[in-house]
Amino acid sequence: MRRIKLLEVRSELGAGTRGASLGVDALRVACLNKGSDYFRRFNSVSVPDQNQVLFDRNHFPKAKHIDSVYTVLKGIAGAVEQTLRFGEFPLVLAGDHSNAAGTIAGIKATYPHKTLGVVWVDAHADIHSPYTTPSGNMHGMPLAISLGDDNRECQRNHVEPETEFFWQKLKNLGEPGAKVTGEHLVYVVVRDTEHEEDAIIDRLGIKNYKLDEVKAKGTRQVAREIYERLRFCDMVYISFDVDSLDSRFSKGTGTPVEEGLNVEEAISLCRALLDNERVVCFEMVEINPTLDNMNTMATNAFDILEAATDAIQNRLRMEEVVSR
Repeated sequence: MRRIKLLEVRSELGAGTRGASLGVDALRVACLNKGSDYFRRFNSVSVPDQNQVLFDRNHFPKAKHIDSVYTVLKGIAGAVEQTLRFGEFPLVLAGDHSNAAGTIAGIKATYPHKTLGVVWVDAHADIHSPYTTPSGNMHGMPLAISLGDDNRECQRNHVEPETEFFWQKLKNLGEPGAKVTGEHLVYVVVRDTEHEEDAIIDRLGIKNYKLDEVKAKGTRQVAREIYERLRFCDMVYISFDVDSLDSRFSKGTGTPVEEGLNVEEAISLCRALLDNERVVCFEMVEINPTLDNMNTMATNAFDILEAATDAIQNRLRMEEVVSR
C-alpha cells in the first residue's frame, strides 16, 4: 500500500436516531473551521446509500430495512475490495456502525485465505442478531454478521422468513461464511451491553479492555497486548465508534455513554494501534451533528481522524522506504 483513499459512506439505515448520514459532512465542516487541507490531500469516493427508504414503511421489525442494508453493505464491500486490490489503504468514514460489516466483508473478499483480526473501539458490543435484538436497529448487529453467529441460545424474537433470507445473505456477503472468530476480536471500552450480548461475549471468550484497564496500563501497553492477542492474524481492521468517547465529549452521536475515553486518550490509542504493519483498514463511525451543539463531536472526531491518518501515513512511508 502506498497511499490512503477515503471511502465516504453516508448510510444511516442501521441507526435508531436520524442524522448519522450527516457525519461525514460534519467532519468536512470541522476540517474547514480548523483551516486544514485534509479533504484535499486524499482521493475519495462516496459509496451509494439507500437513505431514501427511511421515508418508506419498514417491513422488517427485527432487522429494520435489512433489504436496503444488504444493498449498501454490498456496495461498501466492493469499494473496500477495489481499494485494497489497487494497493491503497481504505480509510472509511461512515454513518452508522452497521456499515462496518460491509467493510469487513470487503477485506475478506480481497484476502480470503488470510486471518483477520478486529479491534472494536466502541461503547457497545454490536453483537446482536435479529433473534436477540431489543430494538431491531442494525447498527447493533455488524459483529454478529461478521462472526456468522446468531446467538440462538439467547433467542428472544420470532424472526420472519423474509428477514432470515436477507440475514443469511449478509452473513455470506463477500466470501461465504464467518469473516472473523471470537478469539480474533478485541473490544476496547465496551461498557453498554444487554445480557444476550454478555452471554455470547462470554461464550466466545472475547477480551474487552475496559476503561479502568486502559487508564491503568496506558494506551501503548494496551495496544501491545492487543497485538499479542492477535499474533496469529495476518491482517487487522480497526473500527472506531465516536461513542467510545465519554459522553462529556460525545453528545453528537446517537447513543452516548458515560465513562469513556477522553479525546487525548482516543488520539493516543489510535496512534498506538495504527503503528502496526498488519493494519489494512481504519473506520470511523456514528457522528451525528443533529444531536450536537457547535459541531463539537465532529471537531473532536476530526482531531482524532487527523492523528490516526498521520500514523497510517508514517507507517506507509516506512514500508515504502524498506521496500526500496
